Amino acid sequence: MDSFSLRIQIISIIVSVALLIFAVRLIVKGKLRAEYAIFWIAVTTCLVLFSFWRDGLQFFSDLFGVYDAPNLVFLVALFGVFVYLLHFSIVISLLKEKNKNMAQDLALMKQKLEMLDKEFGKSENYGKK
Repeated sequence: MDSFSLRIQIISIIVSVALLIFAVRLIVKGKLRAEYAIFWIAVTTCLVLFSFWRDGLQFFSDLFGVYDAPNLVFLVALFGVFVYLLHFSIVISLLKEKNKNMAQDLALMKQKLEMLDKEFGKSENYGKK
């Protein structure tokens, strides 16, 4: 193994371990939800694994019949991004629906409150500045 390859491997080990530590810190601080934490722990663990196991990427590219090992990395990354985008699309759609329902409920409650105020003679306008 030449010194350039060793240097690249050492850098990749340091970066992948740093990412793993950063992900764990976010989980401990409560800034990363469990559903996303599992994904990031798995990704960073794979990075650490392939940083130490230099021939692992070549092994899996031969196993799946991919001609060049870096192409397997891009294929897996692209697939992961598409799956994550689909997940976020579903989450955003659900949040949009919940937001619409909450706005409608708020408008109905505001209307009822204004009707009660008129009924009991109060003249305050709620929600207006």
